[in-house]
Amino acid sequence: MEFHIECDPKDIARYVFVPGDHDRAKKIAEHFDDPYLVSDTRGYLVYSGYVDGIHMTVSSTGIGGPQVGIGIEELGHMGADTFIRVGSCGTLQDDITVGDIIITNGVYRGGATAHRYLSPAFPAAPDFQILDALVESAEKLNIPVHVGLDWSSDAFYADSDPKFVTKLKQAGIKSIEMEADTLFIISNFRGWRAGALFACDGTSSEIKPAWGEEAFRQGEENEIRIAIEAMKAIALADK
Repeated sequence: MEFHIECDPKDIARYVFVPGDHDRAKKIAEHFDDPYLVSDTRGYLVYSGYVDGIHMTVSSTGIGGPQVGIGIEELGHMGADTFIRVGSCGTLQDDITVGDIIITNGVYRGGATAHRYLSPAFPAAPDFQILDALVESAEKLNIPVHVGLDWSSDAFYADSDPKFVTKLKQAGIKSIEMEADTLFIISNFRGWRAGALFACDGTSSEIKPAWGEEAFRQGEENEIRIAIEAMKAIALADK
């Protein structure tokens, strides 16, 4: 029995979605055939089920590197080895707005948890098979996406350095969130596969504006559809 995700390992699939938000975990599970609750302990809400006969799991991980790190380590102990983060993010770019989908192809490591595994010089990058599957699935579903760099931070309310933020914007950072660096570094270190996509919930000038709620919810549904389609493609390629 793991310390935090208390369940029978047989209920954990090889293929796992790892949103931060518990409600998003429930929304992903609604796309499963015969979904069932596996565990609800220590901030990890876990469901499993099937998609076209493929066993899949979703586990919410809460906020930040330590939570996602503990979650994927314990899921990995129970047999998971393929992770897709289905998250939300802000943006630095003026051409991205609320509800847009961003698929990350690399992460600026602004968090600290992953440093305990590999030094900051080691790149935080998604598995190429998952990155490719996410992009191809978006094209198949005719859902427009942005593909680019992400910035993972671990201090939501800390004062920011405007010059540093301007530099990251100039460097092409498209999304800002709090977990992808940890997900990618631990997955690389453990020999697992991981990828991530985000629905934008704030513009470069407004964080989570009230006017964008409907657009964000549509973006959230779009990213769930992309992630599930991508996971299906990966599982079929594994056979």
